[in-house]
Formats: sequence, C-alpha cells, structure tokens
Amino acid sequence: MSEIKRIETGPRMSQAVVHNGTVYLAGQVGKPGEPVAEQTREVLAQIDRLLAECGSDKTRILSAQVWLADMGDFAEMNAVWDAWVAPGHAPARATGESALATPDYKVEIIVVAAQN
Repeated sequence: MSEIKRIETGPRMSQAVVHNGTVYLAGQVGKPGEPVAEQTREVLAQIDRLLAECGSDKTRILSAQVWLADMGDFAEMNAVWDAWVAPGHAPARATGESALATPDYKVEIIVVAAQN
C-alpha cells in the first residue's frame, strides 16, 4: 500500500495531500478584501510554498482550477498569473465564476502537481 502524506491538516481539510508522486493542493485564497491582483499574488505565493514543502514546484503543475467571484476580474488575475507561470510549463487550466466562501474572497486556485 502506498503512503498518503497530509500537510497542514486540520479537522476539516489538509492544505496538501501527496500520494504516488502526485501533489493535490486545497483551494488557496488570499487576504479577504484585497484587490484581485493582490489576492492572486498571495495565492500563488502560497502555492509555491506548499509545492516546495511537498517536493515539487510550479514547473511541475499538471492542472489548475481558477475560481473568480467575478469574471470581470479575469484580465487582472491573468496578468498576475501570466507573470508567475514558468515559460514552457503552463498547466492545463480552467477558469470559472463562483460564489466563494466569503464575498471578500475574489479568487481561489486549486492545483495538482507532480513531485520532483
């Protein structure tokens, strides 16, 4: 049986789970109330930190789901995302609009990555 490793586990969820060389991150959000660009920068920094803790990095992201509270923020979020994604390593990605956990959250990003 292969090991399952859980990172930053709480009573409801873990921030990351590693199994068979694949890293699954929980949805990451930024500081409530900040503009979407700042929340996106915070989210991507959290993703970098969690992937490093799991033995991976952004060049190993397989897929990403981006949830925006308002699709009107799509271009602003993409400007931050595009500057962050490693050239030649863009993951498969989907973006949708959804009510997030609180109206103060503007973006939530979920990624799946391979370990190094």
